[in-house]
Amino acid sequence: MRRIRNAAGRARPKQVTVRMAIPMLGDITGVWEPVEAERKAAWELYAELATRVSTVELGPEDGFLREALSSFYSLFGTTRDILRRYGPDVAPRRGPGEITFGALAVTVLNQALRPVLATWHPRLAAYESQRPADVDPVSYERGWEHAAALREEIARVREVLVALANALSEVAGSADLLRPATMPYPPPGGRAGVRARAVSTGMRPGPRRAGRGRAGPPPRTARAPLPAGPAMPSAEPASPRPGPRRTPRRARRPAGRPGR
Repeated sequence: MRRIRNAAGRARPKQVTVRMAIPMLGDITGVWEPVEAERKAAWELYAELATRVSTVELGPEDGFLREALSSFYSLFGTTRDILRRYGPDVAPRRGPGEITFGALAVTVLNQALRPVLATWHPRLAAYESQRPADVDPVSYERGWEHAAALREEIARVREVLVALANALSEVAGSADLLRPATMPYPPPGGRAGVRARAVSTGMRPGPRRAGRGRAGPPPRTARAPLPAGPAMPSAEPASPRPGPRRTPRRARRPAGRPGR
Protein backbone atom coordinates (compact mmCIF):
# COMPACT_ATOMS: atom_id res chain seq x y z
CA MET A 1 0.00 0.00 0.00
CA ARG A 2 1.42 3.34 -1.05
CA ARG A 3 1.56 5.94 1.71
CA ILE A 4 2.08 9.67 1.93
CA ARG A 5 3.09 11.74 4.92
CA ASN A 6 1.39 14.64 6.61
CA ALA A 7 3.01 17.80 7.99
CA ALA A 8 4.03 15.96 11.16
CA GLY A 9 5.76 13.22 9.17
CA ARG A 10 3.14 10.57 9.98
CA ALA A 11 2.47 8.07 7.22
CA ARG A 12 -1.00 8.11 5.68
CA PRO A 13 -2.24 5.64 3.06
CA LYS A 14 -3.10 6.81 -0.40
CA GLN A 15 -5.77 4.13 -0.66
CA VAL A 16 -7.91 2.45 1.99
CA THR A 17 -10.01 -0.65 1.42
CA VAL A 18 -13.24 -0.37 3.40
CA ARG A 19 -15.22 -3.46 4.44
CA MET A 20 -18.25 -2.93 6.62
CA ALA A 21 -21.34 -4.99 7.42
CA ILE A 22 -24.52 -2.98 8.04
CA PRO A 23 -27.64 -4.76 9.38
CA MET A 24 -30.55 -4.89 6.90
CA LEU A 25 -28.26 -3.56 4.15
CA GLY A 26 -25.43 -6.05 3.80
CA ASP A 27 -21.73 -5.64 3.25
CA ILE A 28 -20.13 -2.46 1.99
CA THR A 29 -16.83 -2.96 0.21
CA GLY A 30 -14.91 -0.42 -1.78
CA VAL A 31 -11.69 1.51 -2.28
CA TRP A 32 -11.28 4.95 -0.77
CA GLU A 33 -8.73 7.36 -2.27
CA PRO A 34 -9.15 10.38 0.01
CA VAL A 35 -8.31 13.95 -0.90
CA GLU A 36 -7.00 16.38 1.72
CA ALA A 37 -10.47 17.67 2.64
CA GLU A 38 -11.63 14.11 3.27
CA ARG A 39 -8.64 13.45 5.53
CA LYS A 40 -9.46 16.47 7.67
CA ALA A 41 -13.14 15.57 7.81
CA ALA A 42 -12.22 11.99 8.69
CA TRP A 43 -10.16 13.15 11.66
CA GLU A 44 -12.97 15.36 12.97
CA LEU A 45 -15.57 12.60 12.80
CA TYR A 46 -13.10 10.07 14.22
CA ALA A 47 -12.43 12.33 17.20
CA GLU A 48 -16.19 12.48 17.82
CA LEU A 49 -16.60 8.70 17.63
CA ALA A 50 -13.59 7.99 19.83
CA THR A 51 -14.92 10.17 22.65
CA ARG A 52 -18.56 9.04 22.69
CA VAL A 53 -20.35 6.29 24.58
CA SER A 54 -21.69 5.04 21.25
CA THR A 55 -18.41 3.18 20.60
CA VAL A 56 -18.03 1.81 24.15
CA GLU A 57 -19.07 -1.78 24.72
CA LEU A 58 -21.90 -2.08 27.25
CA GLY A 59 -22.15 -5.04 29.57
CA PRO A 60 -25.48 -6.52 30.73
CA GLU A 61 -25.52 -4.27 33.80
CA ASP A 62 -23.48 -1.34 32.46
CA GLY A 63 -24.40 1.94 30.92
CA PHE A 64 -27.67 3.69 30.32
CA LEU A 65 -29.83 2.87 27.28
CA ARG A 66 -31.20 6.39 26.98
CA GLU A 67 -27.65 7.79 26.95
CA ALA A 68 -26.63 5.40 24.16
CA LEU A 69 -29.60 6.39 21.98
CA SER A 70 -28.94 10.08 22.62
CA SER A 71 -25.31 9.57 21.53
CA PHE A 72 -26.51 7.92 18.30
CA TYR A 73 -28.87 10.80 17.64
CA SER A 74 -26.22 13.48 18.22
CA LEU A 75 -24.04 11.96 15.50
CA PHE A 76 -26.52 13.23 12.91
CA GLY A 77 -25.90 16.83 13.89
CA THR A 78 -22.13 16.34 14.11
CA THR A 79 -21.89 14.70 10.68
CA ARG A 80 -24.21 17.27 9.14
CA ASP A 81 -22.01 20.08 10.43
CA ILE A 82 -18.84 18.47 9.02
CA LEU A 83 -20.47 17.97 5.61
CA ARG A 84 -21.62 21.60 5.50
CA ARG A 85 -18.23 23.02 6.45
CA TYR A 86 -16.16 21.01 3.96
CA GLY A 87 -18.72 21.05 1.16
CA PRO A 88 -18.72 18.82 -1.90
CA ASP A 89 -14.96 18.25 -1.64
CA VAL A 90 -15.67 15.41 0.83
CA ALA A 91 -18.24 13.84 -1.52
CA PRO A 92 -16.71 13.92 -5.01
CA ARG A 93 -18.23 11.90 -7.80
CA ARG A 94 -16.59 8.50 -8.04
CA GLY A 95 -17.15 5.34 -10.02
CA PRO A 96 -18.65 2.05 -8.85
CA GLY A 97 -16.70 0.41 -6.04
CA GLU A 98 -15.16 3.71 -4.94
CA ILE A 99 -16.00 5.27 -1.57
CA THR A 100 -15.97 8.86 -0.35
CA PHE A 101 -16.24 10.36 3.11
CA GLY A 102 -19.69 11.79 2.42
CA ALA A 103 -21.13 8.60 1.00
CA LEU A 104 -19.73 6.44 3.80
CA ALA A 105 -20.82 8.73 6.63
CA VAL A 106 -24.35 9.26 5.29
CA THR A 107 -24.79 5.54 4.62
CA VAL A 108 -23.90 4.68 8.20
CA LEU A 109 -26.29 7.31 9.55
CA ASN A 110 -29.26 6.39 7.37
CA GLN A 111 -28.83 2.63 7.20
CA ALA A 112 -27.41 1.75 10.64
CA LEU A 113 -28.44 4.46 13.11
CA ARG A 114 -31.75 5.76 11.78
CA PRO A 115 -33.64 2.41 11.83
CA VAL A 116 -32.63 1.78 15.45
CA LEU A 117 -33.64 5.26 16.54
CA ALA A 118 -36.93 5.16 14.63
CA THR A 119 -37.88 1.88 16.30
CA TRP A 120 -36.54 2.13 19.80
CA HIS A 121 -36.65 5.81 20.67
CA PRO A 122 -40.48 6.05 20.83
CA ARG A 123 -40.77 2.72 22.63
CA LEU A 124 -38.27 3.71 25.29
CA ALA A 125 -39.83 7.16 25.61
CA ALA A 126 -43.27 5.62 26.19
CA TYR A 127 -41.88 3.36 28.91
CA GLU A 128 -39.99 6.25 30.56
CA SER A 129 -43.17 8.34 30.75
CA GLN A 130 -44.68 5.76 33.12
CA ARG A 131 -41.85 5.85 35.67
CA PRO A 132 -43.06 6.42 39.23
CA ALA A 133 -41.62 9.41 41.02
CA ASP A 134 -40.03 7.28 43.76
CA VAL A 135 -38.05 5.05 41.32
CA ASP A 136 -34.70 6.18 39.93
CA PRO A 137 -34.30 6.20 36.12
CA VAL A 138 -31.52 3.58 36.02
CA SER A 139 -33.36 0.97 38.09
CA TYR A 140 -36.57 1.62 36.19
CA GLU A 141 -34.85 1.26 32.82
CA ARG A 142 -33.18 -2.01 33.74
CA GLY A 143 -36.54 -3.42 34.74
CA TRP A 144 -37.88 -2.91 31.22
CA GLU A 145 -38.82 -6.16 29.51
CA HIS A 146 -37.28 -4.99 26.20
CA ALA A 147 -34.00 -3.77 27.70
CA ALA A 148 -32.03 -6.85 26.61
CA ALA A 149 -33.30 -6.62 23.03
CA LEU A 150 -32.35 -2.95 22.83
CA ARG A 151 -28.89 -3.74 24.16
CA GLU A 152 -28.42 -6.23 21.33
CA GLU A 153 -29.39 -3.59 18.77
CA ILE A 154 -27.00 -1.09 20.36
CA ALA A 155 -24.20 -3.68 20.23
CA ARG A 156 -24.78 -4.26 16.50
CA VAL A 157 -24.73 -0.54 15.76
CA ARG A 158 -21.59 -0.19 17.85
CA GLU A 159 -19.81 -2.71 15.61
CA VAL A 160 -20.69 -0.60 12.57
CA LEU A 161 -19.45 2.59 14.24
CA VAL A 162 -16.20 0.93 15.30
CA ALA A 163 -15.61 -0.25 11.71
CA LEU A 164 -16.31 3.29 10.51
CA ALA A 165 -13.93 4.70 13.13
CA ASN A 166 -11.16 2.32 12.05
CA ALA A 167 -11.50 3.44 8.42
CA LEU A 168 -11.49 7.10 9.44
CA SER A 169 -8.42 6.58 11.60
CA GLU A 170 -6.57 4.92 8.73
CA VAL A 171 -7.41 7.75 6.36
CA ALA A 172 -6.47 10.45 8.87
CA GLY A 173 -3.19 8.70 9.72
CA SER A 174 -3.84 8.78 13.46
CA ALA A 175 -3.24 6.32 16.27
CA ASP A 176 -5.96 3.95 17.45
CA LEU A 177 -7.78 5.99 20.08
CA LEU A 178 -10.38 3.30 20.71
CA ARG A 179 -7.80 0.94 22.18
CA PRO A 180 -7.07 1.50 25.88
CA ALA A 181 -3.69 3.08 26.56
CA THR A 182 -2.18 0.23 28.58
CA MET A 183 1.48 0.78 27.71
CA PRO A 184 3.56 2.56 30.37
CA TYR A 185 4.55 6.11 29.65
CA PRO A 186 7.27 6.94 28.96
CA PRO A 187 7.95 3.55 27.34
CA PRO A 188 11.10 1.65 28.38
CA GLY A 189 14.09 2.80 26.33
CA GLY A 190 12.13 5.73 24.96
CA ARG A 191 12.00 9.21 26.34
CA ALA A 192 13.06 8.04 29.79
CA GLY A 193 16.46 6.99 28.45
CA VAL A 194 16.93 10.32 26.73
CA ARG A 195 16.01 12.13 29.89
CA ALA A 196 18.45 10.10 31.94
CA ARG A 197 21.27 10.90 29.55
CA ALA A 198 20.38 14.57 29.66
CA VAL A 199 20.62 14.55 33.45
CA SER A 200 23.91 12.70 33.56
CA THR A 201 25.67 14.79 30.90
CA GLY A 202 24.01 18.19 30.94
CA MET A 203 23.42 19.04 34.60
CA ARG A 204 26.81 18.53 36.23
CA PRO A 205 28.05 21.49 38.29
CA GLY A 206 30.69 23.67 36.77
CA PRO A 207 30.92 26.38 34.14
CA ARG A 208 30.02 25.55 30.55
CA ARG A 209 32.72 25.69 27.95
CA ALA A 210 32.01 27.85 24.99
CA GLY A 211 31.10 25.95 21.85
CA ARG A 212 30.33 22.65 23.59
CA GLY A 213 26.99 21.05 24.29
CA ARG A 214 27.75 19.85 27.82
CA ALA A 215 29.43 21.10 30.94
CA GLY A 216 32.99 20.10 31.67
CA PRO A 217 35.52 20.57 34.45
CA PRO A 218 36.70 24.12 35.16
CA PRO A 219 39.84 25.33 33.36
CA ARG A 220 43.10 24.04 34.77
CA THR A 221 44.43 27.56 35.24
CA ALA A 222 41.78 28.18 37.87
CA ARG A 223 43.32 25.47 40.07
CA ALA A 224 46.98 26.52 39.59
CA PRO A 225 48.79 27.78 42.75
CA LEU A 226 49.41 31.49 43.14
CA PRO A 227 52.96 32.67 42.32
CA ALA A 228 55.34 33.62 45.12
CA GLY A 229 55.29 37.30 46.01
CA PRO A 230 54.58 39.73 48.81
CA ALA A 231 52.28 38.58 51.53
CA MET A 232 48.60 39.06 50.89
CA PRO A 233 46.79 41.53 53.17
CA SER A 234 44.89 40.09 56.07
CA ALA A 235 41.13 39.80 56.07
CA GLU A 236 40.85 42.93 58.27
CA PRO A 237 43.66 45.33 57.22
CA ALA A 238 44.57 48.36 59.31
CA SER A 239 43.12 51.71 58.36
CA PRO A 240 45.30 53.18 55.61
CA ARG A 241 47.10 56.47 56.24
CA PRO A 242 45.87 59.43 54.29
CA GLY A 243 48.33 60.29 51.55
CA PRO A 244 48.74 63.12 49.09
CA ARG A 245 46.04 63.34 46.53
CA ARG A 246 47.33 62.56 43.11
CA THR A 247 46.57 65.01 40.38
CA PRO A 248 46.72 64.43 36.67
CA ARG A 249 50.23 64.72 35.27
CA ARG A 250 50.90 67.77 33.20
CA ALA A 251 53.39 68.21 30.45
CA ARG A 252 56.74 69.49 31.73
CA ARG A 253 58.25 72.63 30.26
CA PRO A 254 61.94 72.76 29.33
CA ALA A 255 64.10 74.16 32.15
CA GLY A 256 65.30 77.74 31.74
CA ARG A 257 62.53 78.81 29.30
CA PRO A 258 59.97 81.13 30.77
CA GLY A 259 56.44 80.45 29.96
CA ARG A 260 54.64 82.62 27.53
